Amino acid sequence: MAVSEEKKEMHDPRAQGIASTIRVVPNFPKPGIMFQDITTLLLNPRVFKDTIDLFVERYTGKGISIVAGVEARGFIFGPPIALAIGAKFIPLRKPNKLPGEVISEEYVLEYGADCLEMHVGAVQPGERALVVDDLVATGGTLCAAIALLERAGVEVVECACVIELPELKGRERLKGKPLYILVESHS
Repeated sequence: MAVSEEKKEMHDPRAQGIASTIRVVPNFPKPGIMFQDITTLLLNPRVFKDTIDLFVERYTGKGISIVAGVEARGFIFGPPIALAIGAKFIPLRKPNKLPGEVISEEYVLEYGADCLEMHVGAVQPGERALVVDDLVATGGTLCAAIALLERAGVEVVECACVIELPELKGRERLKGKPLYILVESHS
């Protein structure tokens, strides 16, 4: 993505409205974390719709067949995007949440470690995917999602998040994989 395109999107009045609805909760879930709470965004139907619309406008007609949503907040944004662009939705879940055979990928995040799982056979080699989550911080979760999908032979086209915490340099960990964000964190 061109820098000028990113700057244009960040100056879209809808993105400014999105930023204004995100609540910052200090010291959650542990001391020192400035938690970016999107539940306040979800309480405003117009802003929630603007959020989905901005993603849909970007990904319509891009040949994306999979929208992979990262548990849990990627499940909020991923399904409406998938429906609007005509893609299937693949949940990337925490351990022991999916029945049947899974593949998994462990990762480290800014306040602990975790694992993502996906059903074996949910995707086919050569499919094109968009990875969706609410926020990118250190990039560990997105890297795990990318690795999981790529192990299954999927081409990850881009990652999309509502919020970026640029000071944690998660974008750098994506090794050049495109990252599209709507707003930078505010505290």
